[in-house]
Amino acid sequence: MQEDVRTTYRRNLFEDTVELDIYQLDAFASRVFEGNPAAVCPLESWPDDSVMQKIAAENNLPETAFFVAEAAGYRIRWFTPAVEVDLCGHATLASAWVLMHALGHADDAVHFASRSGMLHVRRRGDVLEMDFPSRPPRPCVAPEGLLAGLGLDAAEVLEAEDYLVVVAHEDIVAGLTPDFGRLKGLPNRGVAVTAPGTRFDFVSRWFGPNVGVDEDAATGSAHTTLAPYWAQRLGKTTLSARQGGRRRGQLQCEMAGDRVLISGSAVLYMRGVIRI
Repeated sequence: MQEDVRTTYRRNLFEDTVELDIYQLDAFASRVFEGNPAAVCPLESWPDDSVMQKIAAENNLPETAFFVAEAAGYRIRWFTPAVEVDLCGHATLASAWVLMHALGHADDAVHFASRSGMLHVRRRGDVLEMDFPSRPPRPCVAPEGLLAGLGLDAAEVLEAEDYLVVVAHEDIVAGLTPDFGRLKGLPNRGVAVTAPGTRFDFVSRWFGPNVGVDEDAATGSAHTTLAPYWAQRLGKTTLSARQGGRRRGQLQCEMAGDRVLISGSAVLYMRGVIRI
C-alpha cells in the first residue's frame, strides 16, 4: 500500500530535528509592549556557538539568552542578532523569571555564572533584583564622530565599557536622532546618553550599532555605569531610572559597595518551540 504523501512529508520535515523551548518576555516592564524584549532558551547542553548566534539572528530581538544548569546554579550566555556579549541585564532578568515562574525553580535566588563573573538574581516581592558588578566611568576625550553622531555640539563625556554622554536636560535625551552610521565603529561597546530627570533621578538612552542593536529600550548592563555616576553626583545610594525613546523601561538601582543592585519586573509575552 502506497504511503500517504502527507505522512511522508511530515516525517521528513521533522526527522532529525532538535526542539528547544523558547520564551519571549518584556523586561523592566509591568505590562507587555513596554520595557525591553528578550528571548530565553533553556538548554540541557550547549550547542555550537554558531547555532546560538543563528537563533538570536532569527529572533531579531535585542538579546537572546541561553542557560544550562551546573552544580552551583546555571551558566548563562547572551547573543544580540550580530554578536555574543559579555553582560546583558534585561535578558538575565528574563531568564530568572523563566526559571522561577515557568520551570519550577523554588528558591528566591538564582545564581548565574557568566563571562562577567557570578551574577545573582533575587526575588524581592513583585520585582527581581540583579546583583551586578559596578563599573564607574572615568573622564575621557570624546572620540571623533561621537558628539556629531548624536547631533550634539558639546557634552561631558566619560567611559567604561560604553561611552557615557551627560547632557543638561531630559528633553535633550528624548529629542536625539542619532546617525548610527557615524556611531558604528567607535572603540567602545555602545553609547549611553543621560540627564537628570524630573520624575526619575536620571533618564537615559542607549545606542549600540557596534553590537547590532541601534537602540535598546532598557539596558541593565549600562546601569552598572550609570548608577555609580549618578549616585556620586546626586549623593544618593538608591536611584530611580527610566530608559528609552519611543519604547521605555523603568529600573531601580542601589549601590552596594563594588556592586550595583538593579531591580525591575518582567512580563511573559510568548512561549513556543524552536525546531532546528
